[in-house]
Amino acid sequence: MFKLTDEEYNQILAFKRDLHMHPELSRQEFETTRKIKTFLEALPSCKILPVPAPTGVVAVIRGSGEGPEIMLRADIDALPQTEEYESPWKSQTPGVMHACGHDFHTASLLGAALILNRMQLAGRLKGTVDLVFQPAEEGTTGARMLLDAGLFDWIHPQYCFGIHNWPSVESGKIVCNQGPLMSAKRNFDILIHGSGGHGSMPHLNVDPIVCAAAIIQSLQTVVSRNTNPLDSVILSINQIEGGSPMNLVVDKVSMKATVRSLSEAALDRAIARTQAIVENTALAYECRSEIVWKERIPSVFNTPEMTTLARTCAESTGCQVVDAPPSLASEDFALYRAFAPSFFYWVGSRSPEETKTEELHRPRFHTDDTALRYAAELYAASACLG
Repeated sequence: MFKLTDEEYNQILAFKRDLHMHPELSRQEFETTRKIKTFLEALPSCKILPVPAPTGVVAVIRGSGEGPEIMLRADIDALPQTEEYESPWKSQTPGVMHACGHDFHTASLLGAALILNRMQLAGRLKGTVDLVFQPAEEGTTGARMLLDAGLFDWIHPQYCFGIHNWPSVESGKIVCNQGPLMSAKRNFDILIHGSGGHGSMPHLNVDPIVCAAAIIQSLQTVVSRNTNPLDSVILSINQIEGGSPMNLVVDKVSMKATVRSLSEAALDRAIARTQAIVENTALAYECRSEIVWKERIPSVFNTPEMTTLARTCAESTGCQVVDAPPSLASEDFALYRAFAPSFFYWVGSRSPEETKTEELHRPRFHTDDTALRYAAELYAASACLG
């Protein structure tokens, strides 16, 4: 019932490869957005909704029978990385690649649209299906952008489903974990203000680099000494900027960081200790500090009720349903859970012939594109709960 034809599979495979060759960064997905709209406009049953967001697409397919309204979401943006995996469809955009497989997700959801369009024209689709092609997931700001644009004024789903390709799982397998699947997180910036001057006169300066080094070292104790070792917590300083090429002590150092956990309580504790360590360490080094906290992203959490529904959908595809360890990666799909019961699948995307896994966000990341068929059929099955 939810199967792609060979012609449809070849259609979405070509679309995926085109996106892979022409990736676009978060909030710059203008050509990707145009291509998605063009694809959907060719489907007679599909209507694009004018949600006022600069990139991304929201469309709807209405069935002829009574049934629930169900939202299917895919993300569409790429990463600022240089691709090293050789293929005929290697990225043609310098320094940008689909290193997380969002091209895979987009093409899969378009495949589901083909199936659902065919069902609607045959009078076999019940309820309403919302197709959400979300921009800017990589910075976990795209879901918020759509919410602020009034997404749920335009659609009113009773259930939401999303997928992510998972390269550590073989193609043909689907992960339907119950409970926490991906971590809650909060990104933040740290600014350390000192008082610069000539490097030969340290007693007349307040060096923010020395202070920043002390803060980085002290923050390691948040995980090792301030949170329960049975709760997985990560705190990473991922960027530091400051200094001069000559003998000048600068006035300011900036850092970018993230803290994340599968436990919301552990994340609360880590955030509180981070705030205290930064403030008090800066004072000890006679510096002034600022922390700019970004939006908190909740964990991706699959409830028992939604897991039961999702496993039924996954089993209907003929794929093997498996469990896998949760991940401390995060996903702003989690924000939709505040509006409707939601479930997030992982779809195996590694070829069974490959023994080495090229994980997400690596320059040699790639997907086994035979899995596009399974992902598209899983989306379609999830849309037909009624």
